[in-house]
Amino acid sequence: MLHAIIMAGGSGTRFWPASRKAKPKQLLALSGTRTMIQATCDRLNTCVPSERISVITAESLVDPIAEQLPELRKASVIGEPCRRDTAPCVGLAAALVAAVDPDGVMLVCPSDHVILDHDRFADAVRRGEAVIADNPEAIITFGIRPSYPAESFGYIQQGSAIEGHDAFSVECFREKPDRETAEKYVAEGNYLWNSGIFLWKAQTILDALQRHEPAMHEHLSNIAQAIGSSSFTETLATEFAAIEGKSIDYAVMERHDQVVVIEAPFDWDDVGSWQAVGRLQPLDDAGNAVTGNHIGIDSKNCIIASEPGHTIVTIDTEDLIVVQTRDATLVAPRSSEERVREVVAELQKRGLHDLM
Repeated sequence: MLHAIIMAGGSGTRFWPASRKAKPKQLLALSGTRTMIQATCDRLNTCVPSERISVITAESLVDPIAEQLPELRKASVIGEPCRRDTAPCVGLAAALVAAVDPDGVMLVCPSDHVILDHDRFADAVRRGEAVIADNPEAIITFGIRPSYPAESFGYIQQGSAIEGHDAFSVECFREKPDRETAEKYVAEGNYLWNSGIFLWKAQTILDALQRHEPAMHEHLSNIAQAIGSSSFTETLATEFAAIEGKSIDYAVMERHDQVVVIEAPFDWDDVGSWQAVGRLQPLDDAGNAVTGNHIGIDSKNCIIASEPGHTIVTIDTEDLIVVQTRDATLVAPRSSEERVREVVAELQKRGLHDLM
C-alpha cells in the first residue's frame, strides 16, 4: 500500500516576522486560505487516504499541527525529540511504515510546497508506483523542468531512459549553482530542479541507510524494535538524539545506484522566502503582491503583508518587502530576502526570544 509522509520540521526563518518558533511557515496561509500543511494534506488525499498520511515534525508542533489536520489520527503526527535533518526523519518514518506494512511504499513530501494541480500530482505518483512495481529497489525523485536559471535550487542531471516508463536514471545531483552554471544547465535541457519529493519502498530506504549510514541505521533499528511498546517514547528520545544529522540527499540519494527521476507534470513552487509570495499572489496594476490592507502611492513591485485591522502605506517605493505583525515589522529590499534569516540569529543573540 501507499503511505504518505509530510516532513514538517522546518522553522521558516526567512519568513520572519510572520513565521515564528511556535507558528512556523508550514502553519501559515501564504497562498490561498489553507495553511501550507493543510494544502499539502489536501493534495496527498488525492492519492492516499487520511489514515495512511503521517506527519513528522518537532515535538513542540505536534499539537498545533494536529489541530490544523483533524482528519488525521493524533498518533499520525509524530514529534522528533530534536532536530536531526531529513535522513533521520525519513528513516524514522520508514520504520513506522514498515512496522504496520512491511511491503509499504512511501511518498515523502515537504510541508511547504505549492502544487495546485492535484490530478497531475496524483498522476506523477502513479507513474512512480509503476516504476517501483517493476523495480522494488528503485528510489524515485521528482524533478521540475526549470522555468528560469534558479540559483536557489539543487539540480538533477537526467541519464538514460528507463525502459517501459516515462522516467530516467539520475546521472548525478548538482548543488545550488551560480548564475552562469544555472544558465548552462537550463540551456543543456537535461537538468531538472530537485523538488525534494521522493517515492520508495519503506524497506528499500531502510536497506539503503543500513548500507550507506550504518551508525544511523543502528539507532533507527533500536527505535523500530520499540514501536508499539511502553518504552517507545523513551527509546525514541535516546536513540534519535544519538544520531548524527544528515540530509537524505547526502546520506542516500547521491550514493544509491538505482535512483530514478520522473519529470513532474505539475507546476511547483518551493515557498522558501517572501519572494515566493510575489510569485503566488495576484499582482496589482503596479506589480505589488499584497496580503492585507495597503495604500500605495507611486509604489511598485513590492511585497506587502499586514495583519487584519492594520493598513500599510508606501510612498515612492520600489522592490521592497514590508511585513507587519502584532509585535514586529520588517522592511527590506527584495534583493536582500536571503538576509531575513539573519534577523532570527540577531534576536537570539540579543535574548529577544519573544520575537523569535
